[in-house]
Amino acid sequence: MVIVDTSAWIEFFRRDGDLKVKLAVKALLDEFEATLCGPVEMEFLGGAYPHERPKIQAWFDVIPYLPNDQKLWRKAATTYADLRTKGLTAPWNDILIATITLESDHRVYAVDRHFDAMAEHLPLRLYEPGYNGGFNSDR
Repeated sequence: MVIVDTSAWIEFFRRDGDLKVKLAVKALLDEFEATLCGPVEMEFLGGAYPHERPKIQAWFDVIPYLPNDQKLWRKAATTYADLRTKGLTAPWNDILIATITLESDHRVYAVDRHFDAMAEHLPLRLYEPGYNGGFNSDR
């Protein structure tokens, strides 16, 4: 399974979004490999226009949702502190998404440089789409 980050959802729903990202997200949806977590949902829906929210929520209602609890938030806080000691400052929300990804043993699909930077310090598995954006089960 692959957690689709806010950065990828933005491109997917944007009319003039990056075609490669659109194809990759569509392939994840078609293969029933896309997953959602609270921080992504909050971040994306919080930034959406009010008239767009019902359409987005309809999409999100059919995607598997990964819950989180207090232990996960504490682990994310530790990860945040560890990354800072290594000289990497990333938004807390991205670190929380990365922690959910690690704890669930999933991959994350993001077009956000913070995830690439975190992957240099964490065993974070980044999803790389296959040929023409197709689903790639190997990476």
